[in-house]
Amino acid sequence: MDQLAVAVVGYGLAGSVFHAPLVAAEPRMRVAAVVTSSEERAEQARAEHPGVRVWKSAQEMFVEDEDVDLAVIATPNRSHAPLALQALAAGLPVVVDKPFAVTVSDAEEVVEAAVRADLPLSVFQNRRWDNDFLTVRALMEAGELGEVRRFESRFERWRPVPKGGWREVGEAEDGAGILFDLGSHLVDQALTLFGPVVEVYAELDRRRPDVKADDDAFIALTHANGTRSQLWMSAVAPQLGPRMRVLGATNGYTVSGLDPQEDALRAGRRPDDGNPWGTVAPEKWGTFGAGDDLRPIPTLPGDYPAFYAGMAAALLDGAPVPVDPRDAVETLRILEYARHVAEPADLTS
Repeated sequence: MDQLAVAVVGYGLAGSVFHAPLVAAEPRMRVAAVVTSSEERAEQARAEHPGVRVWKSAQEMFVEDEDVDLAVIATPNRSHAPLALQALAAGLPVVVDKPFAVTVSDAEEVVEAAVRADLPLSVFQNRRWDNDFLTVRALMEAGELGEVRRFESRFERWRPVPKGGWREVGEAEDGAGILFDLGSHLVDQALTLFGPVVEVYAELDRRRPDVKADDDAFIALTHANGTRSQLWMSAVAPQLGPRMRVLGATNGYTVSGLDPQEDALRAGRRPDDGNPWGTVAPEKWGTFGAGDDLRPIPTLPGDYPAFYAGMAAALLDGAPVPVDPRDAVETLRILEYARHVAEPADLTS
């Protein structure tokens, strides 16, 4: 098999910007099929991926398209689990965009179905390959920070007027709201770095009158190893805090600004265009040290392409999938608990 034929189910923002370009940039994969009911998006897919087969429904594609080796579920959150189950029933390995599902029980059902079918299943937690996250992990692995006592992490935006998409104005039952959107990344990063959680505190608010789910949230996690993670996610932050601040027993690390890979993908760049990918200029490097002994240190390049390289290795070489779906279940368990104990407060008046 020269290349894996990948079907991207859903060709909105997630499918067209995050998944399809990364699949196309992976030498052992190609975008073979796209599922979209929008004729405009269908034409976009044909222009961006010549020769792609376009289907109007996932059910039709699962039944009739025999030239598919992997299904990527990049549809609205509520449909993630049902479509993943359909793909597995059709005998296809699956990648599901985050959040894995809307409920823990749905996510566990998908994992169990993949185990029964003996098919690879992974979840697109691409921000494990953000430049700041990779830098923090490297510092920890080298022992440069000492025992990490506190991890502060933020994804904040200033968007006082909602854009109107379902992620902002949809219901919590649809997996809408900033907790399930940006919180999926923040919690996954914290669990990946510091392991299991023994205590969760959450604040969820609705700050804008036109939204039905949370648009401003805070989660505090106490990990079993003693590290405390404090995670902010907001669409209504007029001033943005540092992206990460990590406080260890011997040194700390602070970095501001976002990894550039998302903006590059949105601008139409591809990781295989021959130009440096995921890098930032020295003036955007983070600060490392303690007390008055502070200095900038290089930020490692971000590497979103690593996800689909890992997925190709899982399918062709028998390697582990790049993100264990059970990790995504644990992330979802924390998100679900946070929403249960801190039902969004309406603070719009």
